[in-house]
Amino acid sequence: MKISKLADYSVVILGAMANQSHDVMSSAAMAELTRLPEPTVSKVLKLLSKSDFVRSSRGINGGYTLIKQPSEITVEQIIGVIDGPIALTACVDGAQPNCSLSSACSIRGRWDSVNTAIKSALEMVTLADMIKTSGVMPTSNNEKEDVVYGSH
Repeated sequence: MKISKLADYSVVILGAMANQSHDVMSSAAMAELTRLPEPTVSKVLKLLSKSDFVRSSRGINGGYTLIKQPSEITVEQIIGVIDGPIALTACVDGAQPNCSLSSACSIRGRWDSVNTAIKSALEMVTLADMIKTSGVMPTSNNEKEDVVYGSH
């Protein structure tokens, strides 16, 4: 199981927003801060603005604002906004309600408990948890420096 790059980048971007003292940040400023490509940051921020934890505003002083505390945003919620609901198989998410193998499948319904366990684990980890530990961020000249992340 692997989350998408956009979901991963979303955690990075939200973490950077949480660590900033600015109320509103443009996608260009966020791209510079995170060292992610601006088109990718813009795409992620547009997706996140459809959530209830990021607000976008237009105009000369426009940009994106984190409107929930990092402790109120779970990794499961972030993945859900970007990738959709956590579903290990099509059987779990109901995308294939009439699977041609369902009548002969000995595993039918068994993925539900695995899916629930993974979803529950991701619900227990907040954005605050993700940003409070020490980490290494590349500097602009591709060297690395120790950065201590703190909650907002």
